[in-house]
Amino acid sequence: MLLRSIGLLLLLAFPVLAADKKVLLVGQGPDGHPPSTHEYMDGLKVFEGVLRPVKGIDVTLVKADGKWENGPELIGRSDAIVLFVSEGAKWVCQDEKRLAAFQRAAKRGAGLSCIHWGMGCKDAEFIDKYLALFGGCHGGPDRKYQVVETDVTPTVKNPIAVGLASFKIKEEFYYKLKFVKPEGSVKPVLTAKIDGEAFPVAWSWERPDGGRSFGFSGLHFHENWKRPEYRRLVGQGVLWTLKHDLPKTGLTVEN
Repeated sequence: MLLRSIGLLLLLAFPVLAADKKVLLVGQGPDGHPPSTHEYMDGLKVFEGVLRPVKGIDVTLVKADGKWENGPELIGRSDAIVLFVSEGAKWVCQDEKRLAAFQRAAKRGAGLSCIHWGMGCKDAEFIDKYLALFGGCHGGPDRKYQVVETDVTPTVKNPIAVGLASFKIKEEFYYKLKFVKPEGSVKPVLTAKIDGEAFPVAWSWERPDGGRSFGFSGLHFHENWKRPEYRRLVGQGVLWTLKHDLPKTGLTVEN
């Protein structure tokens, strides 16, 4: 009884600190695109540098080429997973164990984020299962993409857009994306003007399971990681999926 009382007093005097949230950054090697595009690992190394200074965040960067046999285990102990891979929708769904690991992660409320081709697939068969996890997909034979130099505009009311202003960028954007139903449950974070029309190119989704998903269709060109607006956008998107408090003036990133 005495020992139990002492233990209780110690807990009250020295509360247990919350464990750091584990963020898994998943990249791959070259996928046949020209150098300086689809630089998955180099891009995630830049992004790792954005997240490292954030208190309460523990970042792991992995290269997921081939069968990636330890992937389900890594997914299983992560609080947020970020995909920057080739044909991400196909990559997630064609492996049953990998898909099941993502579905379990979503069920327990893990944050799910995807960047550029990490949200895509050429074959429509993978779209629905991917949408149920990430909320948006650049998939199927009718998918649209275009290299443009254009204005992009943040959605002011979206919390991920804090500290962002409109800017001009040269980018290969995926647009006319497919989004999960019901219509309107996915919220735009950033829109890009393409052929005179504003299309969502980044989104947020509060999933029915209580978790959150974020996606950004840009970052085809590795050079664009140099843009502080991009690093802030993706950083805040991933932190939002973790339900991490965002600074009122936006995440600090180096210029």
